[in-house]
Amino acid sequence: MTHYVRFRLNGKARWGLKEGQSVKALAAAPWEGEALTGESFEHSALELLAPAEPSKIVCVGLNYRDHAEEMKMVLPEEPLIFMKALSSLQDPGKEIRLPRISSRVDYEAELAIVIGKRVGPGHDEDDAIFGYTCANDVTARDLQKKDGQWTRAKGFDTFCPLGPVLVRGLNPASLSVECLVNGKAVQSSGTENLIFRPEQIVHFIAQVMTLLPGDVILTGTPAGIGQLKAGDEVEVRIDQIGSLSNLVV
Repeated sequence: MTHYVRFRLNGKARWGLKEGQSVKALAAAPWEGEALTGESFEHSALELLAPAEPSKIVCVGLNYRDHAEEMKMVLPEEPLIFMKALSSLQDPGKEIRLPRISSRVDYEAELAIVIGKRVGPGHDEDDAIFGYTCANDVTARDLQKKDGQWTRAKGFDTFCPLGPVLVRGLNPASLSVECLVNGKAVQSSGTENLIFRPEQIVHFIAQVMTLLPGDVILTGTPAGIGQLKAGDEVEVRIDQIGSLSNLVV
């Protein structure tokens, strides 16, 4: 497996190849090749950014069997897709801001896909998935129920933390997916409970819209969703990827 990070240095966003505690700077995004600049940095000294450069963030709702049971809903016959605003993207370690107009904001731990090549109607879908990372599909649950559709509830600024690393060569078939709030496990499941696998999701979405390199797809959340409050530290952990942690304010 290969690990990539995106980081800010001297005001500029850059990509790097992570090897142990060192990061070797890349000349471009990793899906454009792995040309090294010759620079090397200590990972702990870098300001990490979300490891993607999306033109869109597409999400799948109700994609875990245990979550469907929790919500007392029938399993979907095809992926239920929706979108989050690009401005909802948040970096690892940065704050999730609770909106004043919502009284119930929930965490949703998710495995995220990052696309590595253009794919859509008439395009070859082989190797479209470049890699995987952790995501938190933060949701204003009260507004979701009130509106009857999900754009506002899912779209607030900071409502899509992503990271900390982008992992290539990962087998997504059986990964643990967990969420912890203040160190306490509140979601604990695995990708074996996915209704639609990543390849099926990409195929479905690509029949609707063209996916571009750097685009992000959130694959759904398992059972155990619950409320976040100011002062909480929320952490998404996914096997072989790592830990995405954000403070709620």
